[in-house]
Amino acid sequence: MIVGYARLSTRDPSPAVQLDALHHAGCECVFTEKMSGAQRERPELKAALNYLNAGDTLMVWKLDRLARSTRQLVATTAELQRRNVGLRVLTQAIDTTTPGGSLVFHVFAAVAEFERELGHERTHAGLAQAKAMGRRGGRKPSMGPAEIKRARAMLANPSITVGEIAQQLGVQPSTLYRHIPGGRSAVVQESVICPHRVDRFVC
Repeated sequence: MIVGYARLSTRDPSPAVQLDALHHAGCECVFTEKMSGAQRERPELKAALNYLNAGDTLMVWKLDRLARSTRQLVATTAELQRRNVGLRVLTQAIDTTTPGGSLVFHVFAAVAEFERELGHERTHAGLAQAKAMGRRGGRKPSMGPAEIKRARAMLANPSITVGEIAQQLGVQPSTLYRHIPGGRSAVVQESVICPHRVDRFVC
């Protein structure tokens, strides 16, 4: 069975050209997507894929009707190959049901692998550069030494609530407690032991 899939675009809002071409090429059933292809959820494509069985063929007018990104294209063609479903693209002479056309699936898989390797290479290069410049990976700490010192000074003032302190520093109260274990009680106790050094843990 040949199942067609058409997707509307902002440049070509009428599906007539796609639908006529798909029906003329022998599609017995056509699923038409009426939402933006940029969205991840494509219910009509999902319905078309669920409708297909092993040995069937999915037909589209152009390759960009099937996907709007390389990642999306690779994911869709990988599923088709896994389920032994062919792919035909009318305007680009792609037909994976032919001996030569089956190579298309391998090309898409190679492109996906190439993009993954490029991504890993960029990540490692970025980390290596950051390490060479004395920086470590990961997010910047939400509270540095200056913020911790300021927080401890405010905690020593009982008229300021923990919520107000966190709001002034732009962090959550849990973040405050994570950087200052014991919170206000710990700061007050330290101020009793060493009243002039409330910004430090030890005298």
